[in-house]
Amino acid sequence: MLTRNCLLLFLWFVFDKGSLSPVRPPGAPLSRSSLGKEHPRTLVGPMRNGASGFQRVKRGWVWNQFFVLEEYMGSDPQYVGKLHTDLDKGESAVKYTLMGEGAGTIFTIDATTGDIHALRSLDREVKPYYTLRAQAVDIDTNRPLEPESQFVIKVQDINDNEPKFLEGPYTASVPEMSPVGTYVMQVTATDADDPTYGNSARVVYSILHGQPYFSVDPKTGIIRTALPNMDREVKEQYQVLIQAKDMGGQLGGLAGTTTINITLSDVNDNPPRFSKSFFHLRVPESSAVGSAVGRIKAHDLDIGKNAEVEYSIVPGDGGNMFDIITNEHNQEGILILKRPLDYETKKAYTFKVDAENAHLDPRFHSFGAFKDTATVKINVLDVDEPPVFTKPSYEMEVYEDSPVGDIIGAVTGQDLDASNSPVRYSIDWKSDLDSYFDIDPVEGTISTNELLDRESIAQHNITIVATKLNSPVLTSRVAVTVHVLDVNEFPPELAIPYESFVCENAKVGQVIQTFSAKDQDLPQSGHKFSFKPSERDVNNKNFTIQDFGNNTAGIVTLRSDFRRRSQEIYFLPVVIQDSGYPVQSSTGILTIRVCGCESDGSLLTCSAEAIFLPVGLSTGALIAILLCIVILLVIVVIYVGLRRQKKKETLMTSKEDIRDNVIHYDDEGGGEEDTHAFDMGTLRNPKVIKENLLKENRDLFRRDVKPDPKTGKKRTPVSQDSEDIRDFINQRLKENDVDNSAPPYDSLATYAYEGESSVAESLSSIESLVVDADEDYDYLNEWGPRFKTLAGIFGEQSDTQSDTTTTTTTENRH
Repeated sequence: MLTRNCLLLFLWFVFDKGSLSPVRPPGAPLSRSSLGKEHPRTLVGPMRNGASGFQRVKRGWVWNQFFVLEEYMGSDPQYVGKLHTDLDKGESAVKYTLMGEGAGTIFTIDATTGDIHALRSLDREVKPYYTLRAQAVDIDTNRPLEPESQFVIKVQDINDNEPKFLEGPYTASVPEMSPVGTYVMQVTATDADDPTYGNSARVVYSILHGQPYFSVDPKTGIIRTALPNMDREVKEQYQVLIQAKDMGGQLGGLAGTTTINITLSDVNDNPPRFSKSFFHLRVPESSAVGSAVGRIKAHDLDIGKNAEVEYSIVPGDGGNMFDIITNEHNQEGILILKRPLDYETKKAYTFKVDAENAHLDPRFHSFGAFKDTATVKINVLDVDEPPVFTKPSYEMEVYEDSPVGDIIGAVTGQDLDASNSPVRYSIDWKSDLDSYFDIDPVEGTISTNELLDRESIAQHNITIVATKLNSPVLTSRVAVTVHVLDVNEFPPELAIPYESFVCENAKVGQVIQTFSAKDQDLPQSGHKFSFKPSERDVNNKNFTIQDFGNNTAGIVTLRSDFRRRSQEIYFLPVVIQDSGYPVQSSTGILTIRVCGCESDGSLLTCSAEAIFLPVGLSTGALIAILLCIVILLVIVVIYVGLRRQKKKETLMTSKEDIRDNVIHYDDEGGGEEDTHAFDMGTLRNPKVIKENLLKENRDLFRRDVKPDPKTGKKRTPVSQDSEDIRDFINQRLKENDVDNSAPPYDSLATYAYEGESSVAESLSSIESLVVDADEDYDYLNEWGPRFKTLAGIFGEQSDTQSDTTTTTTTENRH
């Protein structure tokens, strides 16, 4: 409290020593002796030296915080404090006003005395403080005597709120068998009272119900176990009642409670146990392999995964006949039959079964082995059984078109019971609706009843029924598969239509294509084919057939230097023969196309059209492309002719004004700074020049206009045989400089003269059309097979030109 008062005193000193304050210190009765401690200061006063005017002085308010007690239950308004200014001399000349939060509704002020009262009870938990403003004014003129001052009325707290657990009731869990002091959970209670004032909000925790199993920390509210080895199998649920009390737990403090439901979670602290040590089961000998023949169970007091049990059969007598698995739903052990039972062979089996937990906890190994053992005895019951076939299924073969009545195989069944009853056989009519087969009822031999055709049905599946003679109800069935074998009816043929190619640069003995054959006769994968050239093609000097002996053969070249221009396609007959009976053969035709290839044998092109065009371009497309090329060439020739004819025309016939082009690139005229010697618009617009010339009515000579022979100056012709062309240019330059009729801007002057003996030689486009007819194109042969055809074409043209030149020369000589 002393620290707070010192801080308030410091703030009062900083803020200009002026504001409102209760005449009494906080929490103390009103003391009027505190008034007048501050010398009265007026707001305005005379200037020094008698000068007229006003000066501002410091305020005379003394201020501090006001306090009001919450939950005030008196009949009269609660006195809060008093406002006073040094300017109030007690003559009722000062009027006090109050503004801000709750002014007039919650708080009221006596305008004459400055006393402040609270009109109703206040709750600090609803609003802890109120900010108001006060001002002293002249009671007659309402003129402010002091500026407004702001102050605070704080609601002083009382212990009127009990601690509350906002999230209760609580639920928690802790593993069973936990040591003392194991953390369970933490609870927290909140108190709405002021934690900075007194002990109204200081909460202390205690346990009312739940001892001696659990304890609570009085300051933090942390709940821990208080007893060791609490067993879930003994008691699983605990209910703990926690109390939170304010005022530090002292007498008179308010308290709140909450409930915590604590569950002991399971740990694997119990082994499985069989309810009895000996199990006796009975199983019929007719039980199917894989079927369940019995159930046993070991009980575990734990729950969840801690109660999962794994069963195993101890190796020994009968252990190899049975297997055991765990039912995941009820943890029962299910005995499964692994092998068929036979009462006549063995009548009983005895073995042991172990049951142990799947998930062990190493903390409880000291409790002993977590498994149990029981003995199981299984008695086999005798059952009158149906006949048994010697095989689980039968497969037989028969050639198609075999005579009716041919025996294709037999089945055998017997009665394994002690009576050894005779067995009778029959064919299930549902499996042989067309009666293709018949069976001897006593011997079990199967024969054909119809002619069989492999192409119609290649495989027949029938069912044979065996019945005991003295027990017709007991029957057994077996599946018989009859494969119809193929007779060699079809000749072999090429597997696919082969179309091969041979490179023009192929070598002798090179295999250019490997091919195979197929046969419609069965089996598809068991045929043996042989290949040889046709007898009609024994004189073939181009290709031959080589049999590789693995149902494939190859096309082998007998020569090299193939040429597409000589022959583009070759046809090679090949004789294919199978190994069936009777032997079937056929002759196939292999198509071989001559193609251009790279040096490494990779294909370039195979057609004559593809010499100039990509592979796959049709003849129509080729013609269209050539026609477009001819049209383009004609357009180019016409354009070049027009250009040459246009060059021959003089400058005067040109439709364009050359000055436009010259002016567009460079406007020199009389210099960059000379803008008075001529009209710049005239320089840029030839039409204006023409109009000005007509108005001035004078004749202006121009270098870009054909000169009038009557008025133009006669110039000395210069011989084209002059040794120094510069003299000619200088002479023409002087003539233009002294010519008064020349326009005041750059003009194009064409001399129509071309010098000779230049180091750069002639620039004429006429001589560039001359082609050296003696060019040698043999170097194209060295560029590889891609340029071989091009070299041949230009070579032929060169030879033709050479022959023509020779003939012409000879004729000229004559």
